[in-house]
Amino acid sequence: MKRRIGSIDRRWFERVASARLPGAEQVLPPLSSAANHGRLWFGVAGALAVVGGPAARRAARRGVGALALASVATNTVAKYAVRRHRPVLDAVPAMRRLSKEPWTSSFPSGHAASAAAFTVGVALETPRYGALLAPVAAAVAFSRVYVGVHYPGDVLAGCALGAAAAAVTCYWWPPRPSPAQHRRSRVKAPALPEGEGLVVVLNSGSGKGVPGRLPAQEHVALLLPKAEVLACGPGDDLGEILDRAVARATATAGVLGVCGGDGTVNATARRAAEAGLPLAVFPGGTLNHFALDAGTPTFEDTAHAVLRGEAVRVDLARVRDGEGKDVTGFVNTFSIGLYPELVRQREKLEGRIGKWPAAAVSFIEVLRTATPLRIRLDGHDRALWLLFAGNGQYAPDGLSPTHRPRMDDGLLDIRTVDAEAPLARTRVALSSLGGALRRSRVFRTERVEQLRLSGLEDVARLAYDGETAPAPDTLLLDKLHSALTVYSPAAPLDEIAQRARTLTLAANRRPGRWRRPFGGGASGPLPAG
Repeated sequence: MKRRIGSIDRRWFERVASARLPGAEQVLPPLSSAANHGRLWFGVAGALAVVGGPAARRAARRGVGALALASVATNTVAKYAVRRHRPVLDAVPAMRRLSKEPWTSSFPSGHAASAAAFTVGVALETPRYGALLAPVAAAVAFSRVYVGVHYPGDVLAGCALGAAAAAVTCYWWPPRPSPAQHRRSRVKAPALPEGEGLVVVLNSGSGKGVPGRLPAQEHVALLLPKAEVLACGPGDDLGEILDRAVARATATAGVLGVCGGDGTVNATARRAAEAGLPLAVFPGGTLNHFALDAGTPTFEDTAHAVLRGEAVRVDLARVRDGEGKDVTGFVNTFSIGLYPELVRQREKLEGRIGKWPAAAVSFIEVLRTATPLRIRLDGHDRALWLLFAGNGQYAPDGLSPTHRPRMDDGLLDIRTVDAEAPLARTRVALSSLGGALRRSRVFRTERVEQLRLSGLEDVARLAYDGETAPAPDTLLLDKLHSALTVYSPAAPLDEIAQRARTLTLAANRRPGRWRRPFGGGASGPLPAG
């Protein structure tokens, strides 16, 4: 059987070698060389990160991670396990041959593995981008046979290995589902032509900026030219500017908007709920968890919903002390114990090794020097490494939740890591490294409508939506069901088309200067000249 398969492989190689494809000599050899050491795919990933939106950046990260995994499996395992000689080049025309022939084992093709891994990884996050890359990946794989350095079987094996590597990344890093899979409760909101009646608070201190992106202030004005923007600079009091924006929006029966990170969104959302104002969230922070879950990953999504009056209902979680006084609220997550430090460490690493490996490494590092918390949950004594509460049920289970399929389920997603079980620290560390923490007996999860925490004398601070606050001795967590109306498109938008329209608008717009008027914080374009 092995001899027969080898014979078929050589026969197909000879057919490709003798084929004359118009224009292929000018395209395929340079393309094959461009893919050396993954350079082509790293370049594509960079382009996606700079030019594309949030989905494109997630796709680029997964593609690079899958490529790295496929390269390790191919070059350090498979090629040494199956030593196969390269094809004889006699039948390959000299003009097709590479200037420098590879010397490693022919089986499997590393180029094909990298091409398949990157493309399948991208497709797992965004099928549309994957479809655009598939012809390029196929051309790279075919070029390895065309230039005479691989048999067709080598290429097919490489493609299979690369696709498998991309699939393996889903174990530690589940893909984010498409917006169509989210179960959002739709509600009508005021439609604002050109953004008239919208008052947006823009926190200039949020986020880090992305190369190639329009400044947030200019971006909002470009999409919604009649919206009023109140900019909050480094020396300004965010609370005061938010209160002023609420007063203006209330006086005009308008809409409150916010451009900033999750901490800024939190402060704005609580004021919007108190005033009964609809909320438009522009993702101006670094991670933008709330905007992603609300279905507005880009400025274009938010503007589209504002123009058409499309919105969803969202719960607001409350944190009160033992006397019932408000301590804070949260739109995303709340935590005590190790979780705040875990998130800080994970965010430092995830750009290099991915979110789930970074979470595992960070968890073990933080756990190594930690001491358990001894608190009471609904009157029951517990010893915990950490407690996490989500505003709504998150997915997947574990310590790296990524998204909420629904934002008005009326539930708190409570996750704890037990410190009382025998060898709890070791078991937690091993489960975390293996990506199986959610199946460990020391990890617990439940969904409740409210939770009472007491005995918090040893807990100095609590964390919520990227911010921290002093922790009182007793806390009550509950929900204000459907307290917020948040603008969100009724159907997913084409990220590529939306981005292209914005760039076209920016290119056609007359050049102008941007200012911040004295004392008011509002901004707008000044006519040129």
